[in-house]
Amino acid sequence: MILEFCGKEEGRCYTFCPRTEVDLQYLRERIFETGEGDPSLGFYSSVLKARAGKEGIRKRAQYGGTVSSLLLYALKKGKVDSIILTGSPDGIYPEPRIAKTEEEVLSCAGSRYLLSPSVGEVVRLLRKGEGGRIAFVGTPCQVLALRKLQVYEREWEVSRIKLVIGLFCTWALSHKAGEFLMAKLRGRKVRKFDIPPPPANLFVAETENGRIEFPLEEIRSFIPPSCRICFDMTAELADLSVGMVEGEEGWNTVILRSAGGIEFFEEARREGEVETAPLEGERLEHLKEASLTKRKRSAEEREKLGASYLRGG
Repeated sequence: MILEFCGKEEGRCYTFCPRTEVDLQYLRERIFETGEGDPSLGFYSSVLKARAGKEGIRKRAQYGGTVSSLLLYALKKGKVDSIILTGSPDGIYPEPRIAKTEEEVLSCAGSRYLLSPSVGEVVRLLRKGEGGRIAFVGTPCQVLALRKLQVYEREWEVSRIKLVIGLFCTWALSHKAGEFLMAKLRGRKVRKFDIPPPPANLFVAETENGRIEFPLEEIRSFIPPSCRICFDMTAELADLSVGMVEGEEGWNTVILRSAGGIEFFEEARREGEVETAPLEGERLEHLKEASLTKRKRSAEEREKLGASYLRGG
């Protein structure tokens, strides 16, 4: 969401923006202590399947409930005090929320496809010295902005950001899509949105009055230009990255990345908060292929625009 247009090429907004120059190798070195990364998924330790250990959490979640379960565990064990999530009062328009209780976390479960200014909520807490220890859940571009903030900010106490969970994302929708969706839904309250795997080519809305489907192409015009130059599908700078397991409901794909993220995840697994299973080799290769495709399209789009902001990846 653009609050005001600005042509300056300096200052915090410019420095932290995920669409200004990015030295990916430098950020990797600061976060993972290595500049190396897999050509498709970035730096990672392992990739597996996971789901919430408690059935009640799985029922409230869109897929396997892994993110919700990990966040609740972090709160229960006192590892974090505040979690920045994205909720929605009507199921369509998203808004950043600060969650500190189980119900606040679970009320934000599910996918949001419209852009949400969640990083701004982190900035607000850091600027005011509020929120205690912070966990953040967001899309790849939001994670990139947050990591740039952590690495380059010198005034705010960025060490209070303790856990960053990234969500797989191929694209998001501008707020202009809201009016389009409201017209399609005709006042029905949304429970969740979903995009079934190919070859369905559908955008699906689960409402209180049933399921509504329409061609995916009808909503593609609301994808903002910034998504077309985004190189990152799996939030490669997060501590942990989480997405769906294509073709298998009820499970998440989890990429373990930072040392702190791995330690936290393994602790939650030992406590039974998450269940895990191996990710089949075919599914891993498909994930890598999809991620590489996004990188290739990003490079082609940036070449058209004459943009070369990405270095080291």
